[in-house]
Amino acid sequence: MSTWTDDELTRAGGADELQVSSYRPDGSLRPYVTIWVVRTGDDLYIRSAYGPDNGWFRRAKASGRGRIRVGGIERDVLFAPAAADVHEAIDASYHAKYDRYGARIVNTVVGPAVVETTFRLLPVD
Repeated sequence: MSTWTDDELTRAGGADELQVSSYRPDGSLRPYVTIWVVRTGDDLYIRSAYGPDNGWFRRAKASGRGRIRVGGIERDVLFAPAAADVHEAIDASYHAKYDRYGARIVNTVVGPAVVETTFRLLPVD
């Protein structure tokens, strides 16, 4: 495993969306899904807006690894749980970046209900 470069954090954190895919058991990638991404500190986070039953989230959780594409970056990642003490900061990052879309939409990715659907994206070489 490696760390994000400053350039990757800037490009991914500044992008409105990223594409995420998980690996199938045979090693092939599933189709990419477009979702929101936030940078909090030196980490990137994604959340399932439609809960733990959302297909991409279930598959990513089961696989534990996948690939992202964003801002000219294409990297393999691990889907790791976020630390318990970072969720308030992640919420603040979502609000700062996406509040322009309105509370009805942003509220699907902030608050206690989405803690269990949060992935910290860990880059893999």
